[in-house]
Amino acid sequence: MIGDEERLPCSNDCCSSDLKSGWLVSDPARLIEDGRLADSEIGLSRRPCSGSHAAMTSLDIMSLMARGGSIALLVLWSWLLMRDHRNVLAARLAVAMSAAIMCYLLVTINWPGRPLPIGFVLALGAGATPALFWLFAKAWFNDERELRKRDLALVAACALNTAILQITSSAGGWINIVTAINFRVAMLVFAAAALLEVWRGRDGDLVEGRRRLRTRLVIAVSLYVVAITVTEVAVQYRWLALGHAVLLGTLAVCVIFAFCAAMFGMRQADLFGSTMVEQKKPRVQNGEEDPLADKLLAHMLAELPHRDETMSIARLAAQLGEQEYRLRRTINQQLGHRNFASFLNGYRLEEVKAALADPTQKEVPIITIALDAGFGSLGPFNRAFREAEAMTPSEFRARNAG
Repeated sequence: MIGDEERLPCSNDCCSSDLKSGWLVSDPARLIEDGRLADSEIGLSRRPCSGSHAAMTSLDIMSLMARGGSIALLVLWSWLLMRDHRNVLAARLAVAMSAAIMCYLLVTINWPGRPLPIGFVLALGAGATPALFWLFAKAWFNDERELRKRDLALVAACALNTAILQITSSAGGWINIVTAINFRVAMLVFAAAALLEVWRGRDGDLVEGRRRLRTRLVIAVSLYVVAITVTEVAVQYRWLALGHAVLLGTLAVCVIFAFCAAMFGMRQADLFGSTMVEQKKPRVQNGEEDPLADKLLAHMLAELPHRDETMSIARLAAQLGEQEYRLRRTINQQLGHRNFASFLNGYRLEEVKAALADPTQKEVPIITIALDAGFGSLGPFNRAFREAEAMTPSEFRARNAG
């Protein structure tokens, strides 16, 4: 049992603490030799602490200041999101992700330093950070309004693996080794998947502030993952001096602080908004209608470009003979769409609903109607239809085709 380990006062020597109990144990290498994994092997190692017998260095002070500032910003941001956007899925996921990040910031400075149940909870929360970041990236950058059961199952499996890892940390053995490997792999896979979601939708993002943030976020999260991974491995095998390891950990915390500051720097209107809007008539600003909006709507009705599943905003701008940035601004500010896919899907869904309600097309397969309208496959079509109509295409046809 962990309680039977030799408890040592914290010194300048590199020490690692067990996430299950919070006790400080003497040598991480001894845990490995005994078949038990130190915290550094699961990606949640606590920073080697100086203790009461060692003076805090400038890096220690910088790290604590960055952590405190990050936690303060995360708390404030979470409160604002719950106050103003509590009904938006991406906002709720952002709050959950913020809580997980705060768990990481606390657990990696050995808080609490005593064997309390809260230490186990903090470890679970910290371990959920990559998975929650993935869900947040999907919901926010793709303007999704509901979670898929498959995504929830993956996150639940990750949480279960983390729990097993913590429970078996004192006994060690092959279960602990397997779950530790799974944890490391899952952390990297979720981070990579989130970055893919952030990067691949950048061309169709119509919110200028969010679009600029995509590239910065990819760079920041990549640096964060690299810094954490290098620090954990280097501490485990003692490849780096203690000061260098603390420096990398401090840089990772500074990345979190920079992310919080960037989110506060965005306009409130750019954070979250409705993606299902009426687009038949452009908005009037300053008493005048935007001529480009009228030109765009007329082109959409006459040429039906939405039927081309490969249509991009650059190609549509070329068809209209307009600058791409002006078209982006018009679709976002005049027609109210946050991404180009939702703009096209609005026309596609109108065409599909008209066909499904037409008694003369009752025998036409739904997949044929969807593909003809411009949807690339059945999965995205079904999700878009359910979000718009709160029913399946088959149910809509049964109610409206007579």
